[in-house]
Amino acid sequence: MYIPKFFKLDDPEKARVFIEKNSFGILINQLDGKHLATHIPLLIETNSNNETILSGHIAKANNQWKAFREDQEVLVIFQGPHAYISSSWYDHENVPTWNYTAVHVYGKIKISDNKTVFNQLSKLVDTYETGNKNPVSISKMSAGMVENQMKAIVGFEILITEIQAAEKLSQNRDEKNYNNIIAELEKKGDVDSLQVAAAMKNLKR
Repeated sequence: MYIPKFFKLDDPEKARVFIEKNSFGILINQLDGKHLATHIPLLIETNSNNETILSGHIAKANNQWKAFREDQEVLVIFQGPHAYISSSWYDHENVPTWNYTAVHVYGKIKISDNKTVFNQLSKLVDTYETGNKNPVSISKMSAGMVENQMKAIVGFEILITEIQAAEKLSQNRDEKNYNNIIAELEKKGDVDSLQVAAAMKNLKR
């Protein structure tokens, strides 16, 4: 993706944390020359070869998996909070813009075997059940039910080859205008505006 130098995030660990916090991504690839996209939760992990991967699954009824060939490059997009920035918040004439955070991950995809899919599902459920009063677990479900559910999905791993991360948070503004943008976002009070304001406060400029 196009990332102006002000907004480029080059910290791999920060990008990884971002993916963990915004793990509901969009998986994009091509089938017969047509782009396909699916919205799914994905886990970022380190495999036994010390390589960084994404793991997940889609429905077998979703034709997108039919283009999953080893070494085929795919794109996964992770989107963070975003908010409209009015130029009326500046002390000078300018145009409105949009603040956002996003990470694009490129990688090579391969279909997982049944044992790997079971482990992937277990990790995925355990991750999202954390903090629940009565967490469910794949290991505690009946084997027959889990086996039937697994027949309806296709699991995969994506070996990450490139990460592009953008953190567009008004870094190109002076201190006065930067702080005023934060204040105006906090006044708006919606979830995205508050999260963008918080991210701006925590940003090391």
